[in-house]
Amino acid sequence: MPFGNIGIGGLVLILIIALIVFGPSKLPELGRAFGRTLSEFKGATRGLVNGEDNEDDKLEEKPKTTAAAGK
Repeated sequence: MPFGNIGIGGLVLILIIALIVFGPSKLPELGRAFGRTLSEFKGATRGLVNGEDNEDDKLEEKPKTTAAAGK
């Protein structure tokens, strides 16, 4: 089981409670937001584990503009 001790009955109960609390129109939006947040978190932790610092790499990759380009 991927969810540990929750079980199918527990998942159904959680889905029913979420449906009652948020309503059927908001549930897809919440799912998308949760998925985006989870993927961003995974990417950030993957970067930390690999020892990468993406912000410094992005700053170094930007091409430097010269004043002669505007002439």
